[in-house]
Amino acid sequence: MKKVGIAVIGAICIGLVVGYYYYLSNKGTTEESDVTEVQKVILKDLTGKAYPSTPREVVKFYNRIIKCYYNEEYTEEEFYQLADQARLLMDEELADNNPAEQYYMQVKTEVESYRDQKRTINNASVCDSNEVKFAEIGGAECAYVSSSYFVREKSGFVKSMQNYILRKDDEGDWKILAFELEEGDAKEDE
Repeated sequence: MKKVGIAVIGAICIGLVVGYYYYLSNKGTTEESDVTEVQKVILKDLTGKAYPSTPREVVKFYNRIIKCYYNEEYTEEEFYQLADQARLLMDEELADNNPAEQYYMQVKTEVESYRDQKRTINNASVCDSNEVKFAEIGGAECAYVSSSYFVREKSGFVKSMQNYILRKDDEGDWKILAFELEEGDAKEDE
């Protein structure tokens, strides 16, 4: 009888230890998985040390914003927060040429058009570090970064390229000065 009692108490203790371990190991995972990609992008602090340090990293983060615009679900407030994050990556000259309200409306229109056509960005990739070109233009340090996008649409996939020009600002941060889209010719069927 005494052996049965010890075995029961041992099993209960083992069960408690395993249960507690399971609780602790899933607690962090659940909290992390509750944060959407949109929220992760919005929560990134672009005003301090967390600002991307290279032109390539700036474009990579901008691509995350773009993918959120076109692929993710978000509230109206989150949309404006995403757009504000994108504007923080812009050079002062580009931001001045695209006032906030005008930029919001332009992006909203483009996103609605994409969604009406049932288009999504399947992949966005940035050129390798050794392919980034640096130059001095008008006394300012500039960088040229290219990015490719695979867009899924009804008829298959379309590849497009976007070329970005970034300029280093007075604080030493790389900001997007301009960009140009080159439409890909090749369409791939599903």
